[in-house]
Amino acid sequence: MSARIASIPDRRAIIDRRALAEQLGALDGTDTAKLRLATTGILKEAIARGRAEIERRLLARPSAGLSCAASGAFLIDQVLRLLWDFTLQRLYPNNHPTAAERMVLIAVGGYGRGEMAPHSDVDIGFLTPWKQTAWSEQIIESMLYSLWDMGLKVGHSSRSLDEMVRQAKADVTIRTSLIEARYIWGDTALYDEAAHRFRSEVQADTARQFIADKLAERDARHKKMGDSRYVVEPNVKEGKGGLRDLQTLFWIGKYAHNVRRAADLVEAGLFTAHEYRQFNRAENFLWAVRCHLHVITGRAEDRLTFDVQPEIAERMNYADRPGKSKVERFMQFYFLQAKRVGDLTGLFLAHLDEKYAARGRRFGLPTIRRSPKKLDGFVLDRGRLALPSDDFFADDPIRLIQMFQLADRHGLEIHPLAMRAASRDAKLVDETRCDKRANALFLDVLTSPRDPETVLRWMNEAGVFGRFMPDFGRVVAQMQFDMYHHYTVDEHTIRAIGLLSKIEHGALAEDHPLVTAILPNVAARRALYVAVLLHDIAKGRGGDHSVLGAEVAQKLCPRLGLTPGETETVAWLVRYHLLMSATAFKRDLADFKTILDFAEQVQSPQRLMMLLVLTTVDIRAVGPGIWNGWKRQLLTNLYESAEEVLRLGHKQKGRDERIAAKQDDVAEALGWGEEAMAAFTADMPDTYWIAEPVDVIAENARMIDAADDEERLSIGAQVYPDQDATLITVHCADHPGIFYRIAGAIHAAGGNIIDARIHTSRTGQALDNFLVQDPLGNPFDDPNQLDRLKDAIREALSNRAKMAERLKRKSLPRLRAEAFEIQSNVFIDNNASNRFTVIEVNARDKPALLHHLAQALFQSKITLHSAHIATYGERAVDTFYVTDLLGDKVISNTRLASLERRLLEAADQEEEKREAA
Repeated sequence: MSARIASIPDRRAIIDRRALAEQLGALDGTDTAKLRLATTGILKEAIARGRAEIERRLLARPSAGLSCAASGAFLIDQVLRLLWDFTLQRLYPNNHPTAAERMVLIAVGGYGRGEMAPHSDVDIGFLTPWKQTAWSEQIIESMLYSLWDMGLKVGHSSRSLDEMVRQAKADVTIRTSLIEARYIWGDTALYDEAAHRFRSEVQADTARQFIADKLAERDARHKKMGDSRYVVEPNVKEGKGGLRDLQTLFWIGKYAHNVRRAADLVEAGLFTAHEYRQFNRAENFLWAVRCHLHVITGRAEDRLTFDVQPEIAERMNYADRPGKSKVERFMQFYFLQAKRVGDLTGLFLAHLDEKYAARGRRFGLPTIRRSPKKLDGFVLDRGRLALPSDDFFADDPIRLIQMFQLADRHGLEIHPLAMRAASRDAKLVDETRCDKRANALFLDVLTSPRDPETVLRWMNEAGVFGRFMPDFGRVVAQMQFDMYHHYTVDEHTIRAIGLLSKIEHGALAEDHPLVTAILPNVAARRALYVAVLLHDIAKGRGGDHSVLGAEVAQKLCPRLGLTPGETETVAWLVRYHLLMSATAFKRDLADFKTILDFAEQVQSPQRLMMLLVLTTVDIRAVGPGIWNGWKRQLLTNLYESAEEVLRLGHKQKGRDERIAAKQDDVAEALGWGEEAMAAFTADMPDTYWIAEPVDVIAENARMIDAADDEERLSIGAQVYPDQDATLITVHCADHPGIFYRIAGAIHAAGGNIIDARIHTSRTGQALDNFLVQDPLGNPFDDPNQLDRLKDAIREALSNRAKMAERLKRKSLPRLRAEAFEIQSNVFIDNNASNRFTVIEVNARDKPALLHHLAQALFQSKITLHSAHIATYGERAVDTFYVTDLLGDKVISNTRLASLERRLLEAADQEEEKREAA
């Protein structure tokens, strides 16, 4: 019995093996099948009672993860022993077993370590001295069937000793599971022989190769899971900084030093006593989270998804604080533990590296390219920046910043023992915050022309970053409880700085051609990097983080050595870092007042360039899949329009001139004769020429020209891979309500509308352009899907199929967004446009939302001119430019109140359907 299992209090309350053995012994009869069935029923009930007791204890002590895991292993131990004894004594008795019929049952993997979450697999092995006999096969088969009938998920193997040795040598996974093999029941002499042969024939002299294999396996697992310990829906078991990383350290320590438990790593010199306490605390916390996950979901679930995070935070007694909810506080503590796991991994590997240094290269670490001559007192240890003495930082705390600046300047890796000392002495940096030299060194790292992302991440891992800049320390490991942000605030910020550096080096020119082109023209380079660092610095403070962040910038920038002009620029960028994305994604860029209002806010071409760069890296650093070609196009359009206004003034190029220039470009693209072009130009209103880009107008014109004169409805589809979207164009006789019907048809066919423009020709024809993506954010380009979509639109517009009924029949998916409280809101603005009333609806993102909102506008006798759809994880922001039926703004307070009420009802309509279902 492991020490952890032995420490479980009142074990008989979980399972009383003696009482159960008596109950099994009292079973009558000789029918093997009936006896096995009765035994299975008794033990299945015992497992249910035991799990209920373990769950009760977990609720009483919600942070006792290791105790819960050990209790789960103890419960299964006793069940297996009871089943073994009953199978050998009552089902298949063998009073005189031969030497070949000896057998032992072992636990392997995590179960062998004595740790099991409530729904973990039961990993067991049957060992025999030689080839299995018929009797051994009967025992194994009967036990496995019984375990499956109990509802357990069993991972099993049956091997002879020779097979065990041969397979362990050939497969590192088998070798790993056998490292933690633990005796459960059976022939003890056979178990001892197996353990001896494993140590002498498999383990001896193979430690270095095993370590390399496990580290390669770990790197591959991290890559698969996202390669960051700061993803906001982490995998508690397999993710970076999770339980598997801690287990990997123990496996390596056990293999290289034959330690029996994690505490022995201190004696082996791989951890200090303090570091082991950190190891134990992280392991205990992660096990608690995993056990709660299993209990809540009722299955072996290891991903900490949004829907379970609030319940676990509640179970583990976290409470709300001003500016930070209980779930955000719980997740921040989770990420701090994951960070500690990363720190411990680095230290652990440093010790192993020293031990095996003479026998080859370091484990997966880069070799130095050049040897710097001047290191300001620091030394090189096998190509890594190291300390000459343990009190080196205490003698001059500025060295805590200088170490990272030297690592960046010379392209060096920092020795893990130097990182350990930095973590230990990080508090000393407090006295250097106002030191000009320390701040200059930090600014040198932040604005490095080399690789600031890597070095800033090292500084953050060591805890120096947050101590030197306490405002940044407040957002370390802080998550935002929403589906839009994929990383913690500190990780998002460091990634954004890395993206800025990559763009500056030209590495992302294909994705960001405009930003790459303008970045060399940014005069205040230092201010731009500082603005990226500070743009989210005030999150979690309970107010508008843009306003609060600008206040932080005003105080912090002079300390960093920025001039008053740079400070003002940084504060402005932080204050308005969301302005460009909000304008581009939520407003009609064809409405010239939108451009004028935006330009008036920006005022300076330099600010405009910097704001575009900041907006781009901010969006892209949110997470994979957030940035796309459509967003790039919208930001480019806004930048170019605003840049023209700032450079020339809005009167320099009038509306008529802009329309005429675009018509000339379209004529050139089409290659049409004057007569055909004049007819098309005369038919389309001025608003159409302003709203649509040249390529879309040309595509519209070709579709209209190709349509049969008798055809009353034309539907076109043009894929735009650069914008990650497909343009769906509908041309037909205009009549009220066609927009909401088309929107419903597109949803019913599986498409997501990301933008829409509605036009009516002078001859009364509707020309509506929709940009559509599939549910994964890719172009809606499958030919079969497009055919279904066109059929759906035809049916919707001919009323052959009632759209409301069709959408009702469409099943309601259980959305992850349901984990979040979203309060629907409607904002109506009559000042944002000279011609239109602008309506913005904030609601939970859900299927057919646009259809329901557009239908509400139709029912309110409102004319829709354009729709702009933006999504931020679980939240959708749909903006509509509308007029009344006479083409005027909607100004009546009574009518506006009625319109707001109807839109709110439409936004919440799907919620009511879901609750009813």
